[in-house]
Order: sequence, then C-alpha cells, then structure tokens
Amino acid sequence: MFKLFKKQTRSWEPERLPRHIAIIMDGNGRWAAKRALPRSAGHAAGAETFRRIATYCKEIGIEYLTIYAFSTENWKRPDDEVDTIMQLLEKYLNEALGKMERDKVKMKFFGDVSILTPELRTLISNTEKLSKKFDGVQVNICLNYGGRKEILMAAEHYAKDLANGVISEGELTDEIFSGYMYSAGIPDPDFIIRPSGEMRLSNFLLWQSAYSEFYFTDVLWPDFDKGELDRAIIAFQDRDRRYGGVTS
Repeated sequence: MFKLFKKQTRSWEPERLPRHIAIIMDGNGRWAAKRALPRSAGHAAGAETFRRIATYCKEIGIEYLTIYAFSTENWKRPDDEVDTIMQLLEKYLNEALGKMERDKVKMKFFGDVSILTPELRTLISNTEKLSKKFDGVQVNICLNYGGRKEILMAAEHYAKDLANGVISEGELTDEIFSGYMYSAGIPDPDFIIRPSGEMRLSNFLLWQSAYSEFYFTDVLWPDFDKGELDRAIIAFQDRDRRYGGVTS
C-alpha cells in the first residue's frame, strides 16, 4: 500500500525571507475535539508541531521566531489543561537544554514568569543563561504574556527612569520606548501567522506589530506543517510593504 503525502513546494525567494516570524499557536483544542480526544492530546500534538516548525525555521535561515505559548488570559482555562501546558513546556525545556550545544538555538522568554513554579522558573533561567553564548536562530517564547500588560510595564519602568533622572523629559522616542519591552534589542516581527481560522491578535505583540504583515489560515495548529509555512512565506513575499508610504 502506498501512502500519499501532500507535495511540499519551496517556491519562495531565499533572499527575501522575513527576518522575524511570530506565530499564534491556535487550534489545539479544536483539533482534539474533531478526533474525540481530550484537549491535552491537542496540546501535545501542538507542541510537536512547534518543534518541527522551529527546526524548519532554523534550517531555512529565519533569524527570529516568536511563539505565543500561554497568555495572561489562559489562566481562565480548566486547571488540568493549564497543568498539561506547563508540563509540556517543562518537558520541552529539559530536552532543549540537552540539545542547545548542538543546535546553537538561542531562547528568550517574554512575559511575567514570576508566578510560575520554582522548577519551571529555574529551567527558564538556565535556558536563557546557556543561550547567551549562541548566535543562531533565536526562539522567543511568550509565556504568561499579554501585549497590554507589556506596554503598561514598559510605561511604569519609563516613568521610574524619568523620575530618577535616567532619561530627560522630551527625549522619548519609539526606539527608546521599545527598549523597555520584553523584546528590547530584537527587531519587530515582519510577519505574524495565526492558524485555526481566527482573525485577531488576541493581545499578542501589540506594540511590536505596528507594521507587521498578517497571515491567517483555517489550518489548525497541530496540522500546520512545513508546506503550510512555505505557503505563508510565499504570501508574505507577494506583499508590498510600504510602512505608511507609497510606492513610486
């Protein structure tokens, strides 16, 4: 018996790849429901998809990949679902630590990790420390992250620096304020992808997405493969990015 696979075609231009791709990993629960499986099975499948897509991004030369793993609003989900997500993250980080020397993947976390378990906080700290010596692809994991909360945090830190004379009144620019974000020093995403058919940002990278290109697909995240990313990149390369200006 022969198994048919969907043909993958890489027809994008290597010299015009987005430098920074961000992904809202959505659809795990619906993927599981369609198969009469528990939601935990959907999250496990979604975690495997993340591994494959992160590896593929590294292979093709994407410099930055930012993924929305857990939002500030996701705490409203059932306790067992939250526990599953955290356990999968802990498993992934343990495996990543063992492979980082080989893969040279740099990892950074966006969000308030102070309320996580001590074990998970230690893993995050160890991962970021080990990452500092690598200069390959950087994977940013948004964990207990909310775009509005990030902007409020940045405003508070800016206000403190202003009050303490670290910065003078009237000096504030977009570039300076960006330095107060979790993403300080990282270029804004060129391209934001959301699978699952939903067409909203859901409080993701609100400041950083000002001039990002967006791509929405009905494919649920666990089914999002290399071919789907290829198609998204082709769509990105068909865009005319004007940044508020006009083309000649």
